[in-house]
Amino acid sequence: MTDDQTRAAEILKGHRESIDRLDSILIYTLGERFKHTQAVGSLKAAHALPASDPAREAIQIKRLEKLAVEADLDPAFAKKFLNFIISEVIRHHDIIKNDGQ
Repeated sequence: MTDDQTRAAEILKGHRESIDRLDSILIYTLGERFKHTQAVGSLKAAHALPASDPAREAIQIKRLEKLAVEADLDPAFAKKFLNFIISEVIRHHDIIKNDGQ
């Protein structure tokens, strides 16, 4: 391996270590987020509230698209990601609601 390749390999290793740490943060953060959304689902089920809240979802999507731009992240990607999370939350809320019936 040339000196240049060795240096590139060291830089690559550093990036990969950072990516691994960030992946861990993402997973633990999503876990914490879903603990709260599960509590919200239980509260909604107990009070016969709908599983989804389209008005809040629209506000959240706009807010996170703005944050994505500030973070130099593609806002279309952020919107897709949030829509996926929202659909999972609603699915969980429906499960909680139906388990209570």
